[in-house]
Amino acid sequence: MKRTGAAILPFEDDGNLAFEEFIRDFRWGGAPTSIDQIEVGSARRAPFRVNTFTNEFWTAKQRAAHSLHEISYRACFKPQLPRFFIDRLTRPDDIVYDPFMGRGTTLVEAALMGRRPYGCDANPLSAVLCEPRLHPPSLDEVQRSLAEVDFTDADEMPEELLVFYHPDTLRQISALRRHLLERVRSGALNAVQRWIRMVAVNRLTGHSTGFFSVYTLPPNQAVSPRAQAKINSRLNQRPEPRDVPGIILSKSRALLRDVTPELRARLERLAETARILTGPSASTPSIEDDSIALAVTSPPFLDVVDYKSDNWLRCWFSGIDTGAVPMTLAKQLDSWTTFVTSTLTELRRILRSNGHVAFEVGEVRGGAVRLEELVVPAGIEAGLEPVLVLVNAQEFTKTANCWGVMNNRKGTNTNRVVLFRKCG
Repeated sequence: MKRTGAAILPFEDDGNLAFEEFIRDFRWGGAPTSIDQIEVGSARRAPFRVNTFTNEFWTAKQRAAHSLHEISYRACFKPQLPRFFIDRLTRPDDIVYDPFMGRGTTLVEAALMGRRPYGCDANPLSAVLCEPRLHPPSLDEVQRSLAEVDFTDADEMPEELLVFYHPDTLRQISALRRHLLERVRSGALNAVQRWIRMVAVNRLTGHSTGFFSVYTLPPNQAVSPRAQAKINSRLNQRPEPRDVPGIILSKSRALLRDVTPELRARLERLAETARILTGPSASTPSIEDDSIALAVTSPPFLDVVDYKSDNWLRCWFSGIDTGAVPMTLAKQLDSWTTFVTSTLTELRRILRSNGHVAFEVGEVRGGAVRLEELVVPAGIEAGLEPVLVLVNAQEFTKTANCWGVMNNRKGTNTNRVVLFRKCG
């Protein structure tokens, strides 16, 4: 059975040819897939060509996925990206892994699809954002847990944060932070409290009354206090009081909108087998050899995103020392390629025979550098076989337009995914 569009191609052990045939015949709104090639070479292999397929393979619409995904993180990909590959290259109960898990998109989508979620990230914040969504509580549980917090009991109220928050709001935030950190230190933080921490982290700053802060940048990037002071001056604004527990409850209601009792039970079962690691992507000794069916991931893109700076306020709330987090921010192509090769080498170790890696990269430096042309040789060096390059071309979303970037400019309107296979 072979169908086009959003249909699922049945898994086959000889999956490469079937998958490529599916991509060749893919239609989105009647538009055929365009086919090109890139020429690459490596120290292990003479120059050769890899097929590149371009279409809109998944939607660019906002909030077109499950409600549990509605947690913001800088430079995250849409859930439709991992779903596209999970659907076609894995079976239920297979392990799906992301070595740069960020907010946990691949893990959450894998669990929603009945796969076992594994993930890793150098920043402990990733576990804070991901793990609670594998154990979603009921809204009543969230409400009862919030009622146990004394929102007047704040021991630390950094004055520099008053450019973001009204004093009463900062007092509530600081009291909640104290409540949660005390339980972290004592080892008593339960699943509902982890959920509340995650939601609070996501509501710290943003550009509507649904956030704790005054108007600022979108919630995936916290500006510095000095930069926020300039925003306040330019807009002639002052922080107004916000109801912290009320906002947490409202956001929880939105996140849990699509969670049924049946889904909650399935997620709990899969969460028992989940593995979430904090550490380097190139060294994951706790993951067994030949165990992963599919890895879907996106590495840091050179020096495009500074995750430490973007997440400084989230880390403060979570009690994470950003100075102790060894984040990769490669500025040169050769050092970035070395970093990617080491990760792909580790992925080859943990991939099972005929397992796949969907490695999403992009165009950087104004579209002048296409990172897939570096990733293919890196994968070969790591011992993986390149299958194809898939380019998902799309219209810009609301967030991209916030930055004043036009379609088909600067290379940011495409997901560029290199698909590798472990042979033998």
